[in-house]
Amino acid sequence: MNDIATGPIAQQIEARLTRALVPTRLAVINDSAQHRGHMGDDGSGESHFTVDIVSPVFEGKNRVARQRLVNQALADLLARDIHALAIRTRTPDEDGV
Repeated sequence: MNDIATGPIAQQIEARLTRALVPTRLAVINDSAQHRGHMGDDGSGESHFTVDIVSPVFEGKNRVARQRLVNQALADLLARDIHALAIRTRTPDEDGV
């Protein structure tokens, strides 16, 4: 089961991505329960995440460039707190909502 994340790491992810990429839609999903007891599970319940983000900043950028922008915004968290991060990026035109 995936949970919309509400813990301190998830809140930092949301705040940083909001500040850096000004998304029109952002979901931070905590996948950590699916990895309990596996390598990278630090017991915090906040080690594995999925980010689903829609931002006009992604216009004209390929998938790799978009993911780099997300990774840059979260660099220190990825180095110390986040073991795994799945990223889905779209522009508002690609969102289809």
